[in-house]
Amino acid sequence: QVQPVESGGGPVQVGASLTLSCVASGHMFDSYAMGWFRQPPGKKREFVAGVSWSGGTTEYADSVRGRFTISRDNSKNLVLLQMSSLRPEDAAAYQCAALGKPYGRISTMELDYDYWGQGTVVTVSS
Repeated sequence: QVQPVESGGGPVQVGASLTLSCVASGHMFDSYAMGWFRQPPGKKREFVAGVSWSGGTTEYADSVRGRFTISRDNSKNLVLLQMSSLRPEDAAAYQCAALGKPYGRISTMELDYDYWGQGTVVTVSS
């Protein structure tokens, strides 16, 4: 249905900004809520940010609120994660995912997402 592909990861310094991109194939991209998850080395995967299918609602993990911004452009099948003031604890493999059901609400639970990208790695030097 929807196949996300992430890009934009790489090595950055503490305090830097970086924008991750997610391009999703599929004819009904604008019907799916989208989320970003991350998995730091040695830790479990965690929710980072989500955006509703219309783009009108967003949700953030407490650890990134105020520093990260999620947005989407449905005309381009595109979801962005703008990250600023990066910290060492932000280092992780970041994945973009689409909710498993069209027109579903944003979820912080990875089990609610059925379509996952392969990930893009962000490292933060300290």
